[in-house]
Amino acid sequence: MAIQDFTAGQILTAAQMDSLQANDYNWTVSTKTASYTLVAADKGTRVVMNSASATTITVNDSLFSAGDTLFIQNIGAGTCTITAGTATVTTAGSLALAQWQGGTLYFTSASAAIFFLAGSGGASYGVATGGSSTTIVVGGQSYTLLTFTSDSNLVVTKAGLFDVLLVAGGGGTTNNGNSSGAGGAGQVLGGQSVSTFYLADATYAVDIGAGGAGGTSTPGLGSAIGTFVAAAGGGTGGHNSGSGGGYNMGGSGGSGGGEGYNNTYGQGFSIVAGVGGNNGGRAGAGAGTASGGGGGAGAAGTNGSGTTGGNGGNGLDISAWLGQSPGSTVKGGGGAGAGSGVNGTAGTGGGGAADNNGTANSGGGAGAGKTANRAGGSGIVYVRFKV
Repeated sequence: MAIQDFTAGQILTAAQMDSLQANDYNWTVSTKTASYTLVAADKGTRVVMNSASATTITVNDSLFSAGDTLFIQNIGAGTCTITAGTATVTTAGSLALAQWQGGTLYFTSASAAIFFLAGSGGASYGVATGGSSTTIVVGGQSYTLLTFTSDSNLVVTKAGLFDVLLVAGGGGTTNNGNSSGAGGAGQVLGGQSVSTFYLADATYAVDIGAGGAGGTSTPGLGSAIGTFVAAAGGGTGGHNSGSGGGYNMGGSGGSGGGEGYNNTYGQGFSIVAGVGGNNGGRAGAGAGTASGGGGGAGAAGTNGSGTTGGNGGNGLDISAWLGQSPGSTVKGGGGAGAGSGVNGTAGTGGGGAADNNGTANSGGGAGAGKTANRAGGSGIVYVRFKV
């Protein structure tokens, strides 16, 4: 119940005493259906938000004293965010309350409060739709898995946590015989260490990175969800003397070296600041004899040697993230280098064999373009949440 004022010597009625006692067990509840700013009368009560749209509860100073508390909970489908107005609000959990979440707001002074999220102390998993939906089990926990193989939308219907895994497009190659270097793989982000984000209920664009078109200097394109997470595309294969091709600043796979004489080769860089991606291999020692393999998401490409093309670097095994047996799903293989004697081997995870495109939705780099321009493999995006 709201706080009451009594005067010295006042005799309380039975009804007043009953109401005071009842509030020890059943706090007075005020239900809100739109954004709300707390008032002094909310001290010691339960403020309940019930809205299908996103709302806020604002906390200002000079309304409460040190030791005052109130409980805030959200029963609506829209996210309710506790917002510091003129007061300071800190928490070890989240101030964004999904449906059925709540906690205690405790004031340490008239201008500062701490929010204690009930339950786990952190946000729970949300719910979303989009792509193709399946159920998987990872470590005994059931998840809904959403798979995106083309540009689409992720529609979050209940705010909360979501695990994401992104694979970017692989680099392409140019038709130049055995002088054509292989394409590098796209970045695989979140495949072996889980990347988890809190998403409010909203619609987020999902962009699937296209593989780099063969015959151009354009690398593979990045895959992204909204503006908060992106994986970078792989480098383009080199194709003439002194050229390493893409030098794709952002790709996880570097391009393979092109024609002749131990020339320059491309290096990719991962999206994580200061962390290098995997190199493509150098070309062989003689012009037109062998080119380097493309860098993979999991390993560097190897150099061309004599008349033997370099191998593409292997991709990353993401099977465990998908609840599968080891080796079931690998993404981000580098393309195979070309050789006038023997071609190199494509990296596992969709890398193209020499004179072949990278595999669609794998992020694999294209194999060296011996007789035609070859394109890198497109990317893919996965989103999962606990059920």
